[in-house]
Amino acid sequence: MFMMLRGHYNTMQSLPINLYLAAQVRELDRIAIQDRGISGFELMSRAGAEVFVLLKKHWPDARSIAVFCGSGNNAGDGYVIAKLGLDAGLEVCVYAVSDTEKLNGDALTAYRQYSQSDGKVLPFQTGQSFNADVLVDALLGTGLDRPVTGLYADAIQAINAHSSPVIAVDIPSGLNADTGNVMGCAVKAACTMTFIGLKQGLLTGQAAEYCGEICYMDLGVPDDVFAEIKAAAMRVVKTPLLRRDRCAHKGSYGHVLIVGGDLGYSGAARMAGEAALRVGAGLVSIATRSEHSGLMNLGRPELMCHGVETVEQLSALLAKTSVIVVGPGLGQSAWATSLFNAAIASEKPMVIDADGLNLLAKAPVVKSNWILTPHPGEAARLLNCTTSDIQRDRFAAAVSIQANYGGVVILKGAGTLIASEHQLAVANTGNPGMASGGMGDVLAGVIAGLLAQGLSLQDAAQQGVYNHGLAADMAAEKDGERGLLASDLMPYLRQLVN
Repeated sequence: MFMMLRGHYNTMQSLPINLYLAAQVRELDRIAIQDRGISGFELMSRAGAEVFVLLKKHWPDARSIAVFCGSGNNAGDGYVIAKLGLDAGLEVCVYAVSDTEKLNGDALTAYRQYSQSDGKVLPFQTGQSFNADVLVDALLGTGLDRPVTGLYADAIQAINAHSSPVIAVDIPSGLNADTGNVMGCAVKAACTMTFIGLKQGLLTGQAAEYCGEICYMDLGVPDDVFAEIKAAAMRVVKTPLLRRDRCAHKGSYGHVLIVGGDLGYSGAARMAGEAALRVGAGLVSIATRSEHSGLMNLGRPELMCHGVETVEQLSALLAKTSVIVVGPGLGQSAWATSLFNAAIASEKPMVIDADGLNLLAKAPVVKSNWILTPHPGEAARLLNCTTSDIQRDRFAAAVSIQANYGGVVILKGAGTLIASEHQLAVANTGNPGMASGGMGDVLAGVIAGLLAQGLSLQDAAQQGVYNHGLAADMAAEKDGERGLLASDLMPYLRQLVN
């Protein structure tokens, strides 16, 4: 059987939880072959067969396929697929980007079997025209560690320029399996079938634009093989909250304090506060500018809004609360700085977001009791580098921020990462409709609301990110991605925590 991802909750739940680096998957492959006696060609044959099954499932009316092959084992998979196409009566042509004389081992065996079946192989040439109902990308595998150039780059551009759908074998050629970044150029696939170990790079970075639907097959590798390699990261899955005590009261589920909302920015704190309530916090207070305090809760009277102009006034509120959120709409004024410094001096668990992160970058502090929620720009300021540096290797960036600042770090983006001291996780809910103001404020409130109910820093961060993205997916499924507002998530958040 194969497992698929269409960007929705139900299919994503079918993918493995453990994620691996390319080198780790090669080691899994080695163990399966050398220690468990599964031949390399058998694994290659299984891989090719699964891709062909998926191809026929998705495009049952296809009458012709064009298979683009390189020189490694990925090419061998391609030749297996090509032969299966011939055997099924399809019109098949392989375009070899590398000289077939360079093939060796199992890939050479697969090529010979295809050739002995009178399979057509043409050397790929720049500017070459071709026609097929489905294109198969078997150019480059997971070992790519440098930008794609030359004839391979030309082949990728030709594939992307063609109107037919593309199925990628193991990984879209040109995509880095460890980081999810494009190495110069990459194939844009309609779906990707990956094998043995789910590569972490398929779930973050630029991968969402290139992988299409992600499908996975373990190729029959025994479970005990996977037990020999510790996964590099994990995929977040939904964990239901515990049933509430029938005798609970509002004090049972914590008191969240939102610190933010400088002049002109009251909406951010307001949305963070409501989000904390919607996921189940018992009480929510907001410390904001006096000009806002009498108006902020007009549409949500459950919020307790306080005009706070001095550290002394904030200290009184800090003493009453169990969880703190610092940053939504906070700004970087003298008022903001004084409240920020007072808040982070607390030993209570807290979430630092938005301008709280910018203030932290100016005067770094290490704490174990907080969750930091930077987007790539804020992450760059925290590490004193560029946004491009962050995006070049999001996994390394998240781990570095956690090592420098402590606690748990959430690096937001397509494939949001959650780094704690002992675990690195990826949450793949969410959609491009979330590229609008206020989404981060809602996330900060969601996480704080979960912390207030007793979840650990790591669990609150992981489940907060997961449910926040899933609420956005549910809202987008109903009315579309474009025009999605942060406040549209509120009713879905309530559904999800129940």
